[in-house]
Amino acid sequence: MTEQQGQQQPSGLAVCYRHQDRETGIRCTRCERPICPDCMISASVGYQCPACVRGASAAGRGSAPRTLAGGALVADTRLVTKIILALNVAVFIAVLSAGDRLVTDLGMLGHAWDPSRGGWDFIGVADGEWYRMLTSAFLHQEIWHVGFNMLGLWFLGPQLEAALGRLRFTALYLISALAGSALSYVLAAPNQLSLGASGAIFGLFGATAVLMRRMNYDMRPIGILLAINLLITFTWSGIAWQAHIGGLVAGAAIAYGMVHAPRARRTPVQVLTCVAVLAVIVIACVVRTQQLVG
Repeated sequence: MTEQQGQQQPSGLAVCYRHQDRETGIRCTRCERPICPDCMISASVGYQCPACVRGASAAGRGSAPRTLAGGALVADTRLVTKIILALNVAVFIAVLSAGDRLVTDLGMLGHAWDPSRGGWDFIGVADGEWYRMLTSAFLHQEIWHVGFNMLGLWFLGPQLEAALGRLRFTALYLISALAGSALSYVLAAPNQLSLGASGAIFGLFGATAVLMRRMNYDMRPIGILLAINLLITFTWSGIAWQAHIGGLVAGAAIAYGMVHAPRARRTPVQVLTCVAVLAVIVIACVVRTQQLVG
């Protein structure tokens, strides 16, 4: 039997490419052809069609199956998530032991005078301490703060890590964290000290929404969860909303480039997407630095 691409129906749904009388909203994660329940073969993320599964098996070691974004399939799809979580907890314990000094030295700060150093000694990103943009994303002072952020990481991280692969997931997390710090640097008061993994976690929210849309999954759960978190962001006092929005936008943009990249040019498109987001971050920070110290 000749296998054909699914045709669009008046209802808006495609039909299974192997069973033309069955409508479906699910597509194979590898070839993107529509498949019905009888043709769905469970994969690490989503479902694959019988043809792709047979092709992967026939190719053997010479052409190992890949994730939706082209990453290598691994047994432990939580490894990077667990490492990031462990780092956050370890730094939280260090903060409890070292006190406020560690927060002052590593937290996100644009440009401020530190009287403890004597004289007119300025500190912050504008003073050349660029590392704060990343180190601040691993800092927490309150148990509820680190608890909520790590809960979000554990809830969203494994699914994204499985879909993107370890290297791509790591890039998504770190660039989202940098984007959150960058928007804080640009929009927040230069002497406002902020910290926490929230920018990176909101990046995971944005990436999850993009992934679910790409997989034709029900968007309502992630939409409701994101709406609740945005409501908290803009109604609770003491929250650096700039970091949340910066991470959210960057995470969505990076994920879109990763999961929608053409298979033939997948890696170059994904690299260029990450480079483009990083370039925006760098340019915004350079301009802001000139405003503060120029």
